[in-house]
Amino acid sequence: MLDETLWNEFRLYLPQDWSLHTAALGNGSTIRDMASDIAERLPERFVLIGFSLGGYIARQLAADFPERVEALILVASSLRDDTAQQRTTKMQAVQALTPERFRGLSNSTIAHSLHPDNASDKPLISTIKEMSRRLGYQALATQSALDRSQVPASTIQCPTLVIASANDALRSLEEADELAAAIPGAELQRIDGAGHMIPLEQPQALADSIVHWLDQPQ
Repeated sequence: MLDETLWNEFRLYLPQDWSLHTAALGNGSTIRDMASDIAERLPERFVLIGFSLGGYIARQLAADFPERVEALILVASSLRDDTAQQRTTKMQAVQALTPERFRGLSNSTIAHSLHPDNASDKPLISTIKEMSRRLGYQALATQSALDRSQVPASTIQCPTLVIASANDALRSLEEADELAAAIPGAELQRIDGAGHMIPLEQPQALADSIVHWLDQPQ
């Protein structure tokens, strides 16, 4: 439930001569549909960064369009599908709301996704809440219903970097290890001082890690 403005500060720490393209998760009711929709709006060749649910979509895109993806960076993402309990909880939350009543993610939900030091950061919470409000109820319903179980990993051919945080309450370091192990040749790096929202909580550290990795021979 985050839009393209997620990357606004992160972009400031990237080289000025890079051509940057940001995208919301894309149209469609499946991860593959979303990946295809995004691919239609990207250059012929690119380095692909996917955050959280966007990491699942990025993996699908890299697997479906291997000739176009030079390198793949997955931030705070996972191999795992939702458990039955997680699916039930999500759908109950969606069913309890209406388009008219949805005003964005709750403050408590957002705080839970942040590093403990940031959990009471009102401007940051407000920024995240506003992104989710702009996306709206239908995006919440669509994202909550997505099947994440069949997204490729072992067939990804490009150099891949997995980035995780030890203080991520939504995606554990164990999940990051699983993800890196499943993609041939993938490297795992950790960002400190962030919860799940690494691009918002540690944008410079994230950018520095990505730039340094891309500068190395792959």
